[in-house]
Amino acid sequence: MTGLNHRFDGPEDAPVLALGPSLGTTLDLWEPQLPALTASWRTLRFDLPGHGGSVPVHGSVADFADAVVELFDGLGVGRVACAGVSLGGAIGTVLALRHPDRVTSLALCCTSAWFGDPDPWRDRAARVRAEGLEPLTDMFVARWFTAGYAGPGVDAVRKMLERVDREGYAACCDAIAGFDVRDRLGGVRAPALVLAGAEDVATPLDHAETLAAGIPAAELVVVPGAHLANLECPRPVTEALAHHLERTA
Repeated sequence: MTGLNHRFDGPEDAPVLALGPSLGTTLDLWEPQLPALTASWRTLRFDLPGHGGSVPVHGSVADFADAVVELFDGLGVGRVACAGVSLGGAIGTVLALRHPDRVTSLALCCTSAWFGDPDPWRDRAARVRAEGLEPLTDMFVARWFTAGYAGPGVDAVRKMLERVDREGYAACCDAIAGFDVRDRLGGVRAPALVLAGAEDVATPLDHAETLAAGIPAAELVVVPGAHLANLECPRPVTEALAHHLERTA
């Protein structure tokens, strides 16, 4: 079975909702949404490669998506609704493109079809391999939350970062550097929700607009908060996601 750490929550007979986290976080990222989602869904949260309890994977975002499908197969899970933040959302997009028969709906939160110039990602991978994640933690927090935010999400993220393997993180940066599905978005057939943080500097609003314009009939919803909007402003994210899932179930 795949080396992706995972956890089920919710009724065993409910439809499955797979939840992917962002680069540098763990499956705990989705904790604020769980009470609402597990009322109707059996949530399947997984750690990214090299994050939390997952083993590193050296490859592309498509390889990560295939690892998620391997997880589904090993657990006997067939068709799923998918939601993901940042890299977790990119994995969801690739799942919908490569395995359309497995994805019933798609929710993309603070993510992109292309995360920008690959060179800074390769530079970050090299720095993390050399120095680890601790020297970058304050920079991450500043990019992931709006200025002045000092809520519980900050401490939660710092604890998640402590559970990320430096090589696993660097390998994810390498995968992000090679990721670009802008010209393939029209191939997504699952009904899609695109959620954007109004103050997101990591994946700004124009990234969300590209996703929403490229995916047929996608809905774009802008919520308060920055890159980890589901932690900083959980209520509007939860409400939008719950509405999308109810509408597309």
